[in-house]
Amino acid sequence: MKRSIDPGLVRDNLSEMSRVLAAAHDPALIEDFLYSLYTEAEADEIAKRWALVKRIAEGMPQRAIAEELRLSLCKITRGSRELKKEGSAFKRMLEIAGYEVVQKPPRRRRP
Repeated sequence: MKRSIDPGLVRDNLSEMSRVLAAAHDPALIEDFLYSLYTEAEADEIAKRWALVKRIAEGMPQRAIAEELRLSLCKITRGSRELKKEGSAFKRMLEIAGYEVVQKPPRRRRP
């Protein structure tokens, strides 16, 4: 049976971790912390999600991203939607990291 998630626990701990990571100012320490926090599979998943957001920002087609990173189109579509949101945290973090987000024109629907 799956346990229910306590939203307060999640919010409070993610908030605290965010403050600690922002205050650390030590990329090597933060990387060591993340490798200690995540299992190898979790670290792989997190790294792939960051890579997919970068590929979307570069304008790479979603199917090519799925093939390259071996991720489902659902995950890539979710990343794409998050990147398009007003005030997107993904976009802001990419800009902090020095990436330019390519704005692709909307796709035309075929008649």
